[in-house]
Amino acid sequence: MITARAAASFEPVGRSVASARSFVRDTLQGWGFADIVDDAVVLTSELVTNAVVHAGTSADVLCLRSDEDVRIEVADRYPEREIPLQATAVNMGSPDREGGRGLQLCAALAGRWGVEYTPTHKTVWFQLDLPARAVGTRAAGPALPADLLPLADDRVRVAVIQIDRTGHISAWNEDAEELFGYPAEQVTGKPLTDLAAWPHTPGTSTGIAEALQLSRWEGSYGIRAANGRVTPVYASHLRVRDTGGEPSTVCLLVRDHERAVLQTPTRVPASDAATSSEGQNTDPFEVFIGSPAPDDLDGLLQRTVERARDMLDGDSAFLLLATDDETELEVRASTGLPSARQRFARVPVEAGPGRYGSARMPAVHDDLTAVPGAVPLLNGTGMRSVVTVPLKVEGRLTGSLGVAAEGAGRYSNEEALRLQFAADRIALAVESARLGELERLRRGSLSFLVEASDLLAGTLDRDQTLALMAQMTVPTLATWCAVYTIADQASEPYLSYVLHEDEELIDGIKSLLSKVPPPDPVPTPGARVWTTPAEVAHQAALRSSMRSLGLSGGPTRQVTPGIGPTLATASAVGGETVVLPLVARNRVIGMLTLGKPTDEHFRQEILELAEDLSRRAALALDNARLYSERTAISQSLQRSLLPPELPMIEGVEVEVIYRAAGEGNEVGGDFYDVFPIRDGSYGFAIGDVCGTGPNAAAVTGLARHALRLLAREGLSGPAVLERLNSAILDEGARSRFLTLLYGEMRPQDDGSAELKVVCAGHPLPLRLRQDGTVEPAAEPQPLLGVIDDLELYEETVTLDPGDVLLCVTDGVTERREGARMLGDDGLADVLTTCTGLTAGAVAARIMRAVERFASDAPSDDMAILAMRVPGLHKD
Repeated sequence: MITARAAASFEPVGRSVASARSFVRDTLQGWGFADIVDDAVVLTSELVTNAVVHAGTSADVLCLRSDEDVRIEVADRYPEREIPLQATAVNMGSPDREGGRGLQLCAALAGRWGVEYTPTHKTVWFQLDLPARAVGTRAAGPALPADLLPLADDRVRVAVIQIDRTGHISAWNEDAEELFGYPAEQVTGKPLTDLAAWPHTPGTSTGIAEALQLSRWEGSYGIRAANGRVTPVYASHLRVRDTGGEPSTVCLLVRDHERAVLQTPTRVPASDAATSSEGQNTDPFEVFIGSPAPDDLDGLLQRTVERARDMLDGDSAFLLLATDDETELEVRASTGLPSARQRFARVPVEAGPGRYGSARMPAVHDDLTAVPGAVPLLNGTGMRSVVTVPLKVEGRLTGSLGVAAEGAGRYSNEEALRLQFAADRIALAVESARLGELERLRRGSLSFLVEASDLLAGTLDRDQTLALMAQMTVPTLATWCAVYTIADQASEPYLSYVLHEDEELIDGIKSLLSKVPPPDPVPTPGARVWTTPAEVAHQAALRSSMRSLGLSGGPTRQVTPGIGPTLATASAVGGETVVLPLVARNRVIGMLTLGKPTDEHFRQEILELAEDLSRRAALALDNARLYSERTAISQSLQRSLLPPELPMIEGVEVEVIYRAAGEGNEVGGDFYDVFPIRDGSYGFAIGDVCGTGPNAAAVTGLARHALRLLAREGLSGPAVLERLNSAILDEGARSRFLTLLYGEMRPQDDGSAELKVVCAGHPLPLRLRQDGTVEPAAEPQPLLGVIDDLELYEETVTLDPGDVLLCVTDGVTERREGARMLGDDGLADVLTTCTGLTAGAVAARIMRAVERFASDAPSDDMAILAMRVPGLHKD
């Protein structure tokens, strides 16, 4: 049954939101329902904002009182603006945005709510239940007859139970033993959930585990006693921490019918409450913020500005936090202001002389139009009067809280005192939450840098390093990024890599950046703002849009032809863009450019993290450059030590396979050569110099070129190797011993080939006959580069048609898998399977068998030289 009614209409202007809040507050306080005023005002504020600001229509507010609840209806004249059904899972957007939170709040705060449509109106209503006020639970009241006092047993027992952070019982007093029948030693260490019958009161959505995590909680549930029955209890939970910082929960429990012993008195109307000298309520922290308070910093700050706005009937509110050096204030929460543009913006602590120019003192501005720029945050927002107060902890400025209104002269010192009292109550909680967030950010930053260092150290490839740099910054640090590289001091910065979190925008940004001058390669550490991309993209997009509309004019600044960015590209680079130098070994080797979309700025913490990352990335990029240069030099040197191509020998098939071990930045010691000596005669060699690197390369080059020169002088094989041995020894400290198989081959008219071979310390060549037998084709002799006087001799081998001569380096025969080694016998076994194969097929089969012999990558260079005599008629 409706017992009272109040209605009012409000015009579609921003001031109407504050007027609607005042109307609802005055109405409910007049009815004596101060208990639900805060929730009703918050919900009304959101719904009226949706009507007059977002829908752009007038709003009708109707308050209905009944015996059990209060119903408030907000109607607008925009029925086409549909609202999602309650049963539909709808993403209502970010809680940081200005609109769209009304229904979320209704669902969270109201007992019932709904939406009704008519052809001309849309009505959103919510219903708040009136709290039951049991006799004897008021904060203060008259003396009552004894028969009206709450009923209790002869002795009131209050069970005191302490629960540790894991939910287990750590303390259990005597009254708990008496009430529930368990001795302390029986329940200590057990989880409270084993004893709690939850929920005892239907309708609650909080579980016992969640209730134990709240800072304060009161309510009813049951405890399973030792006799198996459930004892209804009324509980009051308080979350505390010991001197070591360990949290726990203290639970006070009484029988449910004795709840008056613990139940917090309900708040009385404002007329009955204690007031300050100015007649205003001195609400405690829990009343101002609400209970439970948000756990996260952003939630706490957003709740603070909303409650501050409602408390002073303002049109907007904002909260700023001080930077570490307390010279600037950073916007962290706002309501009624364009938060997307203002969030993380910074203003100086001391904006001007005197009290009104400092955030360290409370200030009231009657009319901002008379003092332009007095509050830079409110420039261009339409706000005229504002009150700001500092947040201080132990005398240190930690932030600033402000409330503003569209009308002039709205606030006086009385409102400043009320807001200052609220700021004093909230300052410590905000600072604690800020320090917690800062600690989490520092830990996250440390983990990020450790992971980034590991990733950058895991590659020496330049292109992969550039990709990693971009992928680590997007989207963690920025929306888009570009990496410029500088080859040397005389080179201009080159755009090497571009990345955006939306892949469809990468080409547009790359096209834009490639047409504008790159940022100057300044070695000064730290991030500096680069405005060129945003300016050029905006002007080019505006000119393009005007041309599409058939308009002339536009910006007078000359835009580079061919840029033509779309509006999406202009929006992508329209925010803040910063450049960080990539400095390695006292030289600028590039620049890391980070950007945000339109109206977004970087937080200082993000820029500091990006600066740390840029130092690590610069060193990794320079290491990759040095490694690439070294690898290119080594590969070029290795190619110079091998013959450019093999000669075509009539009547003999020749095939060579060479595999260098390692990462490609070391010059190997293995080499081979096949070259013409004179008409009808060819020399061949395969050798292995001890070690790798420049010294080994010197001996390799000496050996290959000396062999050709000496052989073409008409010297025999032993004479060639003896003179080569002397040349190696003449190298002195740079000399290396050399194993070498050298031979001269001359194809014969009958289809065979005659070979004269000298094997100086090298693995013996193997001869494969047509019948599948394998035998060594030479005898071992001393290696080169060890002793002066060598007595070498040559052996003559005749390869019949179909025969194969296989020559390898020790990287083939010494291939290992654990304790097993391929060896000469294993190589011979593989060669026996190659009967009838061409020289190329024989070399390929040998290499395949060697690679499959062990799972690990080869640790030594390998060279395989196969020669086959097919005969007069090729197979």
